[in-house]
Amino acid sequence: MSLNITSLSKKYNDFFAIDNVSLNISKPGIYGLLGTNGAGKTTLMGMILGLILPTNGVIKIFGEEFSHKRSDILKKLNYESPYLDLPKKLTVKQNLIFYSRMYGVKEFLERIHDLSNKLKINDLLDRQFGSLSAGQKTRVGICKSLVNNPKILLLDEPTASLDPDTSIFIRNFLKKYQKLNKTIILIASHNMHEVEKICNRIIILNKGKIVLEGIPKVILENKKLNNLEQLFLKLSN
Repeated sequence: MSLNITSLSKKYNDFFAIDNVSLNISKPGIYGLLGTNGAGKTTLMGMILGLILPTNGVIKIFGEEFSHKRSDILKKLNYESPYLDLPKKLTVKQNLIFYSRMYGVKEFLERIHDLSNKLKINDLLDRQFGSLSAGQKTRVGICKSLVNNPKILLLDEPTASLDPDTSIFIRNFLKKYQKLNKTIILIASHNMHEVEKICNRIIILNKGKIVLEGIPKVILENKKLNNLEQLFLKLSN
């Protein structure tokens, strides 16, 4: 189980959204992809998912080059972002069944029931998705992203605009899920506090380049800083 990126770039006219990025993730864990808005986080995730074609470079997932084994690889990946809505007029259950069937999940009703219990959305299953609050939609979206039991899970700002209690619930759920299932979870975020609370390792992007990578506590100790917010201020100067 691995995600290997070598010399990856994405150029739009004269602008590099991603500029010669190399990254090797070979162990299960929760990884934070940190950067301010426009740093290249979403572009990088889009290329990992095959939604954006690289200008240069190679992406290998599970040891296979993505461009050669796209269909097989995508069956073992999943993605979630609060900025992507599910069909609003379908019920939560109908949406979850649709995505389960799309991934070819066997015994999908049992899988949905199990995840719904853990994410505390049982009481939402018969409601239309469009009627839910932001926090409820986030929990449903996380559920949808796990129906195929992905080996690699990509989350783009998973707790954006959520209240503190819901953010804590999502963080705790993801930590327990990752530990139990030995998943690689890559979280794109600009929320320093959240990343410090949940991630085993961080990758910091700035202007499309990786400028720092490592264990949060070790990085802060080496830089003699108290938190990641101070680190970001130092890197931006």
